[in-house]
Amino acid sequence: MSGTLYWEDFKVGESVEMGSHRFTAEEITAFARQFDPQPFHVDPEAARESFYGTLIASGWHTCSVAMRLMCESYVNRTRSMGSPGVDNIRWLAPVKAGDTLSYRFTVLEARASRSRPDAGLMRTQWEAVNQDGVRVLSMEGWSMIGRRPR
Repeated sequence: MSGTLYWEDFKVGESVEMGSHRFTAEEITAFARQFDPQPFHVDPEAARESFYGTLIASGWHTCSVAMRLMCESYVNRTRSMGSPGVDNIRWLAPVKAGDTLSYRFTVLEARASRSRPDAGLMRTQWEAVNQDGVRVLSMEGWSMIGRRPR
């Protein structure tokens, strides 16, 4: 995908790799201290004694990385009109320090807006898998994207 992207450029069933991100212990604890200060996110010793047995990233951290990669890979090249929200967020496996997640999105559904002729709606699923191929994140959401000028 290159150049300016319009709603018409996205096809149902299309999957696009958005990029990858390596989670470090420093980044995990910095994010968690500010946004999700649970002991297994901010304290390596407490994390060792937790259900997980090690420091893990906040699920919100994995979602934030997904948003960053979405913007870098396609959203900032569209006529984005925002989103009404995200559904079905699932944190399927813990993300540990040193894990590298690869993110992709798949277009599930697309339709022209009934109320705004200059907009199209697109429902997508975003997924992240770790370096071992384990799916760790899945979420769905709608986007409003500008249509190609006539």
